[in-house]
Amino acid sequence: MRTLISPAQLRTPRGKAIYWLVFTVVMLLFVAAFAFPMYWAVTGAMKDPAELARTPPTVIPDQWHPEAWGEAWSRLNLLTYFGNTVLVAVGAWLIQLAVDVPAAYALSKLRPVLGNKILALMLATLMVPASALLVPTYVTITDLPVFGVNLINSPAAIWFPAAANAFNIYLLKRFFDQIPGELLEAAVLDGAGQLRILWRIVLPISRPILAVVSILAIVAAWKDFIWPLLVFPDPARQTLSVALQRMEIDMPLNLLLAALVLASVPMVALLLFFQRHILAGLTAGSLKG
Repeated sequence: MRTLISPAQLRTPRGKAIYWLVFTVVMLLFVAAFAFPMYWAVTGAMKDPAELARTPPTVIPDQWHPEAWGEAWSRLNLLTYFGNTVLVAVGAWLIQLAVDVPAAYALSKLRPVLGNKILALMLATLMVPASALLVPTYVTITDLPVFGVNLINSPAAIWFPAAANAFNIYLLKRFFDQIPGELLEAAVLDGAGQLRILWRIVLPISRPILAVVSILAIVAAWKDFIWPLLVFPDPARQTLSVALQRMEIDMPLNLLLAALVLASVPMVALLLFFQRHILAGLTAGSLKG
């Protein structure tokens, strides 16, 4: 293995000192780049509006106002918008699993005719800008084909367009490809059907990749802005991202920052809690045993 510094040099006291110095500096820079915006938002929420507008800005608040959190929660009616966002995110997550998992399993193990071409067409949709799909998707959900239903102001307007996600199908298929065919053939010989094999065998050993797909689906639905802005004109049904943008004009900046921090807490906690599952799912390349 060739590296910029040879192993012999790294074993010397000078080499070790330089290595740990560079490593520490790089890590501190990365931590600062990610942590400072969060620190700025949290401390900014506890400043008064006059201090927030001061130039140059203060890094540490002169006076702390922790009551801003409670005021933002009650004044902006965040409980309602949290409920709307949770409903949208959970529904989008469930419908993606219900559609993407069987689709990926079929492409991986059932090998339908033209399966590779179908997958290629799915992946090609990732090259289409999301803004180019807004108008046709909006026209579709305002007059749902066959049913003739208008889904404006309904969570289904978020759920149905999110159902078939090409990237998630690709991730799932890649993972299913690593499952030994002998394992599934043994189940078939025991009389198990494809649905039973998927439910009893494939899904239990696919928990890492299911965690990755779940996180991607929930985070995407939670932070989406443009599409919920179009399909939720009723303020009472809007998600957090849309409601905060609508209220920012008449809201003190410190309360807005407090609301933004509160809105981001669930996703940050979710990512921290499931980070091991995410790494395991993304790096899984084979099955043991």
